[in-house]
Amino acid sequence: MGILRRTIGILCLAALCCLTACKNDIAEAGGGTLYEKDAIIVLSDTFSILSAIDSCEAIVSQADSFLLGEIETDYGLVKASILTQLACPEGFSYPSNAVIDSVCLFIYYASWVGDSYSPLALNAYLLDRGTFSYNHTYSTDLNISDFCSRDKSILTNKRIVVASEKLDSIADSNGKYIPMLRMRLNDDFTEMFGSIRSFGSQDEFNKQFNGLLLETSFGSSTVLNISDIALGVYYHFSYDKAGRDTTVNDLKAFYANAEIRTINHIHYEDRQEWVDELKKDSDTYNYIIAPAGVYTRMAFPMKQIVDTIYNNLIIGSEIVDGDTAYVMKRPYVNKAQLRVDIENYYEGTDADITRNDWLQPSTYMLLIKEESIDRFFSNKELPTDTCAILGQITSDTDDNGDNIYYYSFDMSDLLARELRRDTASSELIMALIPVTVSTTYSSTYSTNTVSSVTQQQTLSATKIRSASNGMNLKMVYSGF
Repeated sequence: MGILRRTIGILCLAALCCLTACKNDIAEAGGGTLYEKDAIIVLSDTFSILSAIDSCEAIVSQADSFLLGEIETDYGLVKASILTQLACPEGFSYPSNAVIDSVCLFIYYASWVGDSYSPLALNAYLLDRGTFSYNHTYSTDLNISDFCSRDKSILTNKRIVVASEKLDSIADSNGKYIPMLRMRLNDDFTEMFGSIRSFGSQDEFNKQFNGLLLETSFGSSTVLNISDIALGVYYHFSYDKAGRDTTVNDLKAFYANAEIRTINHIHYEDRQEWVDELKKDSDTYNYIIAPAGVYTRMAFPMKQIVDTIYNNLIIGSEIVDGDTAYVMKRPYVNKAQLRVDIENYYEGTDADITRNDWLQPSTYMLLIKEESIDRFFSNKELPTDTCAILGQITSDTDDNGDNIYYYSFDMSDLLARELRRDTASSELIMALIPVTVSTTYSSTYSTNTVSSVTQQQTLSATKIRSASNGMNLKMVYSGF
């Protein structure tokens, strides 16, 4: 318990707007047996917040899987292309008498979004204007023309793809079929790539071969989730075996892996038009669309929160040096719960899915201080309760027995830290960002721990209730 002057305002945090709080005293521990100054006060309040969507122009391209294709949904037309280098097989060289027969491009896709039976035309080009630096950061809105002229396709024939057909699929070691596309590259490319006969280092290789651009030229109903890309060089050579001339046919693979740069280019047609259209719905719903679509900003009325806690924990006043000073309990945030209700979770089967359900909510959502977004993802930080809070889709049933889905964020540590700040803050703005989460299993504790959090680079759309439509902050706090 401390004596504080009213003018000090130690609980200053800032308000975005003046909103009312609904207070409900849930307990006053020991009130019948303790003096008021000794009693522990426990209170709860619900605070209204503000929310709105904002456009996200680009994100850092650092995924381990990539989008390829074009799809039109209620959230605009998005087109995804891939620019990739290939890893140099350092130390490898062809036999001196090797003859290059052909070169094929292999593309593996783990899944797809959209119409399973709608065709798309795939094309490939040589990066003839430049390549990437491994240590440079590239965003999803990079200018393709800086790297590729698209002067001439390197495919023998344009490849028509229907995602569900899996014509070139192969079985893995477990017998599961992996969708794959195999395309023969033309003679000009084969001659050029086959002229590279030895491989000393990645830098030397990049000077001879910049990389590839993969994109689609028609079809607006399917996007493939690409997992692996490789070039296969088929060649043969001969050698003398026991006095007989023997021919050997062989294959050398060049992979797009973590040793090189692969960039996903994401482009939304008429972005501003559909973002403005979504904003018209902001009083009822907000949206979080990935990758690099829109996110939801939330403003927490910190001054109102501070004033409410301050006023409710005052238990008296005293005269100190001729001035009135208030006696108050020391504040503690027990719980601060933000629940974000999801409105577009699809519960049907693949056979019943429609265009409106192609983009589903993100499995993981990050509630993060807006000022920390760039630093958090650039430095590959992990969620902390004082900067970013990780939420996952949770299911429950309502009073009618219907399934409901939501994200839940415990903001108690973050708000407690804000209450302890010495400097006044005019507002607390946070954002909901869809993320991809990797975990590491600990056999010692038999638990999974979060090992990485990156901005989501697969397609998703999350429709949530806005702050005007029921999203609020529920707090339990106490005074000692």
